Amino acid sequence: MNLTPRLRFKWEKLKASLRSAAEKEENYDTSHRMCPHCRGLISRDASVCPLCDTPLGPRRARGETGAPAGRVMGGVIPIPSTATSVIVVANIALYGVSWYLTQQSAMPGSEGGGDISNAVLVRLGAKFGPYIIYGHQWWRFVTAIFLHGGLVHIGMNLWCLFDLGPEVESLFSTPKFIVLYLFTGVFGFILSLFWSPGGLSIGASGSIVGLIGVLVGASYHHGTLGKDYRSRLWFWVFYILVFGFFGRFIGFPVDNAAHIGGLVSGLALGFFIPEGEPQTRVEETLWSVLALVSVLVIAGSFAMMALQLNINH
Repeated sequence: MNLTPRLRFKWEKLKASLRSAAEKEENYDTSHRMCPHCRGLISRDASVCPLCDTPLGPRRARGETGAPAGRVMGGVIPIPSTATSVIVVANIALYGVSWYLTQQSAMPGSEGGGDISNAVLVRLGAKFGPYIIYGHQWWRFVTAIFLHGGLVHIGMNLWCLFDLGPEVESLFSTPKFIVLYLFTGVFGFILSLFWSPGGLSIGASGSIVGLIGVLVGASYHHGTLGKDYRSRLWFWVFYILVFGFFGRFIGFPVDNAAHIGGLVSGLALGFFIPEGEPQTRVEETLWSVLALVSVLVIAGSFAMMALQLNINH
């Protein structure tokens, strides 16, 4: 029986709902993905949507439950996709530089153990209110996204980025992902500056919570399936904010203002930005330009950091 794309989409949604109700699964079904054109549930391996015959981009490796393909460490960590991989490498590289500088200094935190000196973080571009406000070093809103204060800090953030990055990049496309990651992180640190003008803050968590916000915002366009997925995402938001509130009492100070800023901006962007690859040449050009500008902003910010580093030393 040949069904129209619309009827086939409804049939696939019904089967997915019945399967979910019968199995009572706790985890979101990662063996399927959503077609960005007709929004039907299709196999994650499909190169062409069987519902609307739309060619799909290369598979983003988030990994299927129980399947080893696209995953490392026995299926624990999914292999990140294109832009996510670059961001992960950049975070690790900056952590290596900051650790080396900490070990070479006589500053607090140079004893070892993976912790990074606050003085080194400030030198490498942490969000530090006085330097931003009085020194006009606005590039710190960008460089701070790629800095971390210790092994636990970077480990937790990269763990989340490994999972969320490929999901958002798959759903929205690589150019949009780059813009979303940068914008939510910067917006988070801007709100952090207003909340705590004299405070020091670093880390990718503003962007990571921003990616959660993007997925929550996009879920409002997907009916019942989106509602089920959204409820799980809101749980993680609640967990992150609660941990941020109590973290300072157990020796893990967390910048909740940056988290809230990333979340709010992500919600808005995820709701209003269309999912999938750009559908017209104009849209494709627009997002390519925005992604290029984002990359140049990141590169320029680190160039400004290096210049300031040379001037002071």
